[in-house]
Amino acid sequence: MNMAWFYLILAGICEIGWAFGLKYSEGFTKIGVSVVTVVVMILSFILLAQAMKTLPLGTAYAIWTGIGAAGTAILGIFFLNEPRDFIRIICILLIIAGVVGLKVFSGEK
Repeated sequence: MNMAWFYLILAGICEIGWAFGLKYSEGFTKIGVSVVTVVVMILSFILLAQAMKTLPLGTAYAIWTGIGAAGTAILGIFFLNEPRDFIRIICILLIIAGVVGLKVFSGEK
């Protein structure tokens, strides 16, 4: 795995972090949480931009959002008591399958 993929994975993890931060900042009314959220958000964009220097735009963006969406949904199930019905789990698995498929078939040597 080259550095671009490493940056992209870190960017996706940061996206999960800032999504949770948005939830806990309560509309940016909690200053401490809001500051951390914005810092993690900026870091996520910086890491995504670094990954896009060598990875195709569509691949990088889709994987970044896929990691963020699936990761946030999974953590929401475990930590925020969000619904965990069968169809929701299947949909999350489809997102993960899409992310893995984009990585596997990215055409990178």
